[in-house]
Amino acid sequence: MKRGHLMTGAVKGPASYFPSIEEKYGRPISEWKGLIRSSPLTRHMELVTWLKTEHGLGHGHANALVAHTLAEGGGQ
Repeated sequence: MKRGHLMTGAVKGPASYFPSIEEKYGRPISEWKGLIRSSPLTRHMELVTWLKTEHGLGHGHANALVAHTLAEGGGQ
């Protein structure tokens, strides 16, 4: 039987990346969100580029963190 989006309670959207982000980069999501919120940058792609260049995140992971944080009102 196929596993996928039909699983009940499955995490969707940017948060679905969070377990792999924590595992790959060794920081909890709350710490990444704190970095994003404390950055003087405010635009989505500026923050994504900053996470990629300064912290070595891949594009998808950086994009997911920024999107989720800004959706929570984490922008300046």
